Amino acid sequence: MTTAEARPADSGKLDSAVLKVAGVVVLGAVMAILDTTVVNVALQALTLQFQTSLDTIQWVVTGYLLALATVIPVTGWACDRFGTKRPYLLSIGLFLLGSVLAGMAWNIESLIAFRVLQGLGGGMLMPAGMTIMTRAAGPHRVGRVMAVLGVPMLLGPIGGPILGGWLVDAVSWRWIFYINVPIGAIAFLLAWRILPKDEPRAAERFDFPGMLMLSPGLALLIFGVSKIPAEGGVSSLSVWLPGLLGLALIVAFVLRATRIPNPLVDLKLFKDRTFSVAMITMTFFMVAFMGAMLVLPTYFVLVRGESALQAGLLLAPQGIGAMLTMPVAGRLADKIGAGKIVLPGIVVILAGLAVFTQVGAETPYPVLLAGLFVMGLGMGMTMMPISAAALQTLTQRSVARASTSMNIIQQAAGGIGSAVVSIILASLLAGKFGVPTSQGQLTATVALMNPQTHAMAAGASADAFASTFLWALVLIALCLIPALFLPKKPVAPAEDPELVTTETAA
Repeated sequence: MTTAEARPADSGKLDSAVLKVAGVVVLGAVMAILDTTVVNVALQALTLQFQTSLDTIQWVVTGYLLALATVIPVTGWACDRFGTKRPYLLSIGLFLLGSVLAGMAWNIESLIAFRVLQGLGGGMLMPAGMTIMTRAAGPHRVGRVMAVLGVPMLLGPIGGPILGGWLVDAVSWRWIFYINVPIGAIAFLLAWRILPKDEPRAAERFDFPGMLMLSPGLALLIFGVSKIPAEGGVSSLSVWLPGLLGLALIVAFVLRATRIPNPLVDLKLFKDRTFSVAMITMTFFMVAFMGAMLVLPTYFVLVRGESALQAGLLLAPQGIGAMLTMPVAGRLADKIGAGKIVLPGIVVILAGLAVFTQVGAETPYPVLLAGLFVMGLGMGMTMMPISAAALQTLTQRSVARASTSMNIIQQAAGGIGSAVVSIILASLLAGKFGVPTSQGQLTATVALMNPQTHAMAAGASADAFASTFLWALVLIALCLIPALFLPKKPVAPAEDPELVTTETAA
C-alpha cells in the first residue's frame, strides 16, 4: 500500500480525532501563553507588594523566559525517547506546581524561584504540543494544524492584559497564578484521556554536553540582552560579559553538533532549503513583531494615560483581525504555498504599522484602532504559514526536532527583539528629556504626571514613540527578503524511510 492510498479521501480536512487532540493542546498552550502576558500587567502591584525595585521585579518575567530557553532544547529528545504524551503531562504538572507555589510566594526571591519552575513546565508545552498535533494530522495538513495552534497565540496578547488587569484590580495579584490551577487541571485530565499513547522511538544517547552548552548559552545571551535597558547600553560588564559567554557557548555547541551523530538540536534539518528559509523569515519576524508588541501598550499607558486594563482592551482589534485571517491563511498555505500568503501578509502589517509611525499625543483613537486591526489581519496571514512552511517538507521522524529548533528561535528572537526596541525607545525618550538612557522612561512618566509639563512631555514622548515605530517598520520590512524564497506552490512532505520500509514489506 502506498502512502497516498493510506490517506483517507478527506485527508485535507481535520477529522474529529485530530480536533480533539488539537483542543487539548490549545488548552495547554492558552495557559502557558496567557501567563507570559498576564504578569506584565501586575509588575507595578508586585513592586509595591514586595517593596522592591523595578530592576528586581523584572526577574519575575526574565526568570520565566530563561527557564523557557533552558528546557526547550531537551523537548525534542524527550518526545522521541519517551513518546509525546508523557513529556506533555509532565510539563502541565510542573506548570501547575509552579503556579500554585508562585501564588503562595512570601517574598520576591521565592516568587522568582517559583516562576522559574513554572517556566520549566511552560517551555515544554508549546514544542511538545506542536509535535503532538503535527504527528496526529500529518505533514499534508500542517497548515490547518498551525492555524488551530495559532488561536492561543492570539488569545494571549488579547486576553492576558485584560484578565491580568481585572484580577489585580478586583481580586489580588496572587490570582494571576491561581487562575492556572482549574485550567491546568482540566488540561491534564483531558490530555490523560484523549492524547494517543505513542510508542517511544529507538533510544538515542542523550547529548548532555550539548545541553550544558546550548541551554546555559541561550540563558546567558538572553540575560545579557535583558539587562541592556536597565544598564542603558552594551558597555556595561553585566551586559557584554554574559552575552559574550552565551555566544561562545552557542558557537561551541554548533561546532560540536556538526561532528556528532545525535546532537541535542539536529542541525542537518537546515540542509532542507524550505526549513532554512522559513527559519530565517521567522527570526526577522519575531524580532520585529515582539518589539512592536512591547511598544504598543506602553504608548497607550505612558502617552495617553490609559490603565493597563484599558490598554489591553484597546489592543483587542489586532487580535480580532488576526482571528479573521488565520484560519483562511492556514488552508491556503497548504493549497497554494506559504510564500503567496506570507508576502501579502507582511505588506498588510506594514500598512497598519505605518499609521503608528505618524502617531502623536492626540491621534484619534479610531485611526489607531483601524491601524491595529489592519496589523492583525497581516499577522494572521504571516505567523502560522511561516511555521507550516518550515515543517511541510520534513519527515514525521524529524518533526519533534524541527519543532524544538523553531521554538528556540522564536524565544531567542523574541527576547532580543523586545530588548532592542526597548533600547531604541529608551534612547529616544532620554534624548527628548536630556537624561541618561536608563532614566528616559522614568523621566517621561514624572513629566507626564505633572500638569505644568504634561503637554510638552506628551508631545515629546509621542515623537519618541513614532520614531520607535518607524524602526519596527524597517525591521518588519526586512522580513520581505527571506519571505521571497518561501515556496509559492504546494510542497509534498518527504517520505519517512521507516514508513516506506513498513509499507513495502506489507
